[in-house]
Amino acid sequence: MSAPGFTFLEFFAGGGMARLGLGRGWTCAFANDFDSRKAAAYRANFGGDHLAEGDIWSLTPADLPGRPDLAWASSPCQDLSLAGLRGGLEAGRSSAFWGFHRLMAGLGDEGRAPPVLVIENVGGLLSSGGGRDFTALCAALDGLGYRFGALEIDAAHWLPQSRPRVFVIAAQDPGGLGQAGPAAPFHGERLAAAHARLPEALKARWVWWTLAAPPARNTRLADLLEPDPAVDWFSAARTGRLLALMAPLHRARLESAAAQGRAVGALYRRVRVEQGCKVQRAEVRFDGLAGCLRTPAGGSSRQVVVVADGGVVRARHLTGREGARLMGLPEDYVLPKASTAALKLLGDGVAVPVVRALAEQVLEPLLAGRRRAAA
Repeated sequence: MSAPGFTFLEFFAGGGMARLGLGRGWTCAFANDFDSRKAAAYRANFGGDHLAEGDIWSLTPADLPGRPDLAWASSPCQDLSLAGLRGGLEAGRSSAFWGFHRLMAGLGDEGRAPPVLVIENVGGLLSSGGGRDFTALCAALDGLGYRFGALEIDAAHWLPQSRPRVFVIAAQDPGGLGQAGPAAPFHGERLAAAHARLPEALKARWVWWTLAAPPARNTRLADLLEPDPAVDWFSAARTGRLLALMAPLHRARLESAAAQGRAVGALYRRVRVEQGCKVQRAEVRFDGLAGCLRTPAGGSSRQVVVVADGGVVRARHLTGREGARLMGLPEDYVLPKASTAALKLLGDGVAVPVVRALAEQVLEPLLAGRRRAAA
């Protein structure tokens, strides 16, 4: 067996989706997650000899082996999500980032700091706390000796799921990668505004990482669904109650899609404020994309598949296996048996093809260049 290309540590590992995206050229030396059900899913797919289950604050640098090439942190996002409390990096679960920071500082003190870090989070990271949280994150990375930049990436470029996320990449030496300024599609207005708010000293440490847009996606939500007879559908009465929650705009969207033949859409129930009152609404999309997968206990309800065909509208919940396909997971990936547990695992995960693109175009060139320079 050939020697591994690169080694990495995966924090807040969940079901190991970042690991899958990095690919076979990478070896996971250490993984951590505090959620016992996610840890069980990780073990079911990758074994558990290198997995430490528990709070990141309980770890010390002595628990982390060697000097890895990369540390990946998909830190909890609930306090930064637009659907959450927006308490910021210091609030509750998102303060776990500072546990990660503490470990990286400790590795640095021992001369074992990874040359590259990746921090993945929701888009709310860019504006949380009026931008103060993102500035604090950049200052923390600068204090560890890294230069840094970020990319706004929607998994919809690769998969039929709308899933925008922010990826902060920090490197001890950018190695000439990057470009002069922001460029579409992965440097959006929110990122440009977050960069503009940084103090000049931090702007001087910024890197505009580059990532090529992939070829046009050729799959739609309908392509990843189970055959109609293989899944459980809502009763006609339950479907009717769901459709009754639609505002006129979404009812018209459904009728327009249905008039064109078989139409497959994705629906979420959301709370909207109308005329000063909170109203529950069913909102549907027929653009070939699923909505962003979320944890079932989060700010939005479990995602529903709506099919209009031959004048009949049917609805059902998205299954765990369908959710796995929307994240780019292989068919043999072992999911929790319970649908709620499977969807929680997936809703907190990172889309596999996005990680692969980052590995191929940014992370591996960074590390390969570093090795060449050291040879």
